[in-house]
Amino acid sequence: MERGVAAVSTGGPLPTIVARIPARDPLLDAMAFSRGRFAVEVSALPTLYVPAYPEVTRAIEDCR
Repeated sequence: MERGVAAVSTGGPLPTIVARIPARDPLLDAMAFSRGRFAVEVSALPTLYVPAYPEVTRAIEDCR
């Protein structure tokens, strides 16, 4: 699954980019049940390839 998500910069001493996704969003299921890795892309920054470790699925389930 591929989809754009609106994100904002929080600024501060440790710059952070935050994207809010509803707990029941199918995008989270796609991330949790992907085989291997999923990518996170932000304009003008390097792409992150995140392993689909069990902790990702646990964090998503805990938010529900």
